[in-house]
Amino acid sequence: MRELPITGYLNRFSGRPGAALSAHVSVRDATPFRARLVRVISADANPAGPGVRFEDCSARFDRSFPGIRKPIQLGSYGIVAKGPARDGGAPCTWTCLIWSGLLEDPAKAVLAEGDIVLKAGANGAEAAWRSGVLATGAPMHPRTWYRLWLSLDPVSGAILLGQMPVDPFLRHEAVVVEGASDAELPAAGGPVLFAAADPDAPKLHFNGRIEAPAILQGFARDWPEPLAIPAGAKVLAAWDFSRGIEGIDLADTGPHSCHGRQINLPMRAVRGAGWTGREMCWRHAPQDYAAIEFHADDLNDCGWAADFDFVIPDGLKSGSYALHLTCDAGEDWLPLFVLPPRSGPTAPIVVLIPTFTYVAYACHARGNVDAAHREKLAAWKAYPHNPDDYPIYGRSTYNVHPDGSGVAFSTWLRPVINTRPGYVVFNESKGSGTRHYVSDHHLLAWLEGKGFAFDVVTDDDLHTEGASLLAPYKVVLTGSHPEYHTPQTLDALMTYTRSGGRMAYLGGNGFYWRIALSDGVPGTIELRRTETGVRMWAAEPAEYHHAFDGQYGGLWQRQGRPPQVLCGVGFSAQGLYEATYFRRMPGAADPRAAWIFDGVEGEIIGDYGLCAGGAAGFELDRAVPRLGSPANLVILARSENVPRSFFAVPEEVFGLSSISGESPREMIRGEIVYFDLAGGGAVFSVGSITFCGSLWKDGGWQGPVSRMLENVVRRFSA
Repeated sequence: MRELPITGYLNRFSGRPGAALSAHVSVRDATPFRARLVRVISADANPAGPGVRFEDCSARFDRSFPGIRKPIQLGSYGIVAKGPARDGGAPCTWTCLIWSGLLEDPAKAVLAEGDIVLKAGANGAEAAWRSGVLATGAPMHPRTWYRLWLSLDPVSGAILLGQMPVDPFLRHEAVVVEGASDAELPAAGGPVLFAAADPDAPKLHFNGRIEAPAILQGFARDWPEPLAIPAGAKVLAAWDFSRGIEGIDLADTGPHSCHGRQINLPMRAVRGAGWTGREMCWRHAPQDYAAIEFHADDLNDCGWAADFDFVIPDGLKSGSYALHLTCDAGEDWLPLFVLPPRSGPTAPIVVLIPTFTYVAYACHARGNVDAAHREKLAAWKAYPHNPDDYPIYGRSTYNVHPDGSGVAFSTWLRPVINTRPGYVVFNESKGSGTRHYVSDHHLLAWLEGKGFAFDVVTDDDLHTEGASLLAPYKVVLTGSHPEYHTPQTLDALMTYTRSGGRMAYLGGNGFYWRIALSDGVPGTIELRRTETGVRMWAAEPAEYHHAFDGQYGGLWQRQGRPPQVLCGVGFSAQGLYEATYFRRMPGAADPRAAWIFDGVEGEIIGDYGLCAGGAAGFELDRAVPRLGSPANLVILARSENVPRSFFAVPEEVFGLSSISGESPREMIRGEIVYFDLAGGGAVFSVGSITFCGSLWKDGGWQGPVSRMLENVVRRFSA
């Protein structure tokens, strides 16, 4: 697979002055490289906008290092470093239960010890050893559980391979084949692998579920009951995947305690072969969820050795930074966000950077890169690389695995090449085609241009530190798309606004999906896309609870915490990357909010912008009282002439009506709203993901959108 000339990642997205971050860099040609610090002021490569602008901070960090090419091993598997002891002259049986939506040719490994490999594929079960192959030749049904077993007698040379459907209505399709071989038993105490073969260079990765792998002493000519080990069988090792579902360890219940671990984070908390349907949560019936789903393209922590530690210099201004990497063949940037020192904030304003959303979209392969897109990148001197071209760095939670199942885990412990200054998502004609990291720098550059002093924190920091992180600030500004949240981040924001804090929600489709984190798997989020919502895939039925924390995943709305409760509006409609404008509503004259329009002329707001050409676009939010929009909420402006590509979100639609009583077509709108809270708190929400792209107008930070936000930030931060 193709590799970038130079790339890498930091072990964290953020830190305070004095914190040490480890930098992990790979140089394709193993040539020396340079790393220097820059402050990222603006990240949009569009020449009609503010451009990509850096402040040179090389006086604070500028060093050269020898370059090393570091490989990436895609594919999840389980490994037991030391297999069971055995009688070298006694027969042995290897067995497991398997289920796959993608039975491939050639067959893939499901259980391997030494040169003995049990496989499953399009033509049924196979057994392979150093000099031979035995196959059932009986195709298996996809998405159907089977018991596979392989028995070997090293004395007689007899070898037997069996496959048996678990479903009793398919039991007549059981196949057993027997032959003679020169295979030898693996040496005792060697590695055992699940879903791959060859511990030194794992390969033949299986796409599918494995349950109850075991190694038995004895020769099994038949298998009386596919879900059970035959009565009287001597167990050498038996791994129970229903134990420790929340972690990465693999427990052996056999006499030798041959415990293992999983690599590259396959999916746990999935239905097993014995799933009864009586419990929808794995915590209540872990034995029903005793399988692990492996994928050939899983990637968690790259595991690269650190090249150097970057200690955030004392006195460094809070904001967006990057380590600029250069070598003879190319360049890259490793983004980081510097928080204020522990001694306290340096400004009344704090920007909450949505790094959880960056991770959810990390390495999102959209399949939309064509010649015209590449020509634009070259003309703009934009970031030239795209995840479409580099599958080696893994995929996002908006992609699917080879078997069609969704990517449920994403990590920042790998190169995240779509979180880079100058990255362009869409080749659109009216603006810059940006999202996420680059779009959030529209806000940061605007604050800089207007002379506002501000700090930054990330949602990962908020998850860890809670409401105390925000308490010293007068106002919290969100990014353009704060979509993914934990209970801790929502609790912190609710506490902040209900305790007198002011918040400006400056995006769309925010506070939408629940994610889970794990102390045992740092740098990683887990996502279960459940029953409804705008999504690229859906979790399998009864697999809606996260493995990391055992809690129900999916939409916050479905868990009684719709975004309208926090910020007055919630996700209402989505379309292509297109935009329109807002029109001022009668509520703009309400004395509680009229100050927001001081100096704002005209009725039309944002019929221009760097994101799709308008302030109301791509994803829109509206107020819904039944979902928690406060009774004192004032609608200041509403979108108009929304493009025809937009559709209402499915979670609110009931046939021809919706939760609010409106028709689905009436739901297609965005709204700018304001409300205040007891104790001095207040919320301003803009109801659109493209809003901050309209802070720039006619070559500067000016126009109605800029003036509105300036009024809000000045009042909220006073």
